[in-house]
Parts: sequence; C-alpha cells; structure tokens
Amino acid sequence: MAHSAQPASDGLFENLRLELRRGCLVLAVMAALRTEQYGYTLRKVLAEHGMAIDEGTLYPLLRRLESQGLLTSQWREEDKRNKRFYRLSPEGKLILKQLLEEWRGIDASLKDILP
Repeated sequence: MAHSAQPASDGLFENLRLELRRGCLVLAVMAALRTEQYGYTLRKVLAEHGMAIDEGTLYPLLRRLESQGLLTSQWREEDKRNKRFYRLSPEGKLILKQLLEEWRGIDASLKDILP
C-alpha cells in the first residue's frame, strides 16, 4: 500500500522553526514599534522585511506585550475608522535595547560556531 506521509523530521523541523521564529517575532515587533503603527501597517512593515505574521499571531502578541508594560496603545479615528495605534512604552524601549544587545551577542556567537 502506497504511503505518502511526510517523514517525522518534517514535523520536527516545523516545530523547531516556529520556536526559533517566535522569539525573533517579538524582537521584530518591538523594533518596528519604535514608531507608532496600527496592526495593518505593522504587519505590512514586517512582511516587507521578510517577517510575515498572521493576524492570529500578531494581535495576541501585541496584547501580551502591552499587558507586560512594553507597549502602549490608543484608539484613534483615521480615515473615518477607529484604529488602535501601538508604540513602545519607555519600559519597552529599555527592554528592546537590552534584547538587541543580547541578540547581537547570540548572532556573533553563531557566526563563530557556524561554518
């Protein structure tokens, strides 16, 4: 009987890829929110830089970062529609600076380790 299931390693790769991407998305979202944006423009900016994110991932992430005090948001009317604008809080700016330092250290280490 023919069997067209993917190798188990495909599922493993996908899980590990998502795990790797999750941390990078937090950093990318915070970096993008150094300037105020609403959800649609934020998704567009991230996608333009190769970090596509779907709404079902982005909005829970924004809510979590806001509940952690890293973002602030406010509703405003623009183009006759209410939109929620997000930006880094002062605490978020400090944490982003620390995360970027950490990221640069990890990146430098990986460059040393990788061929």
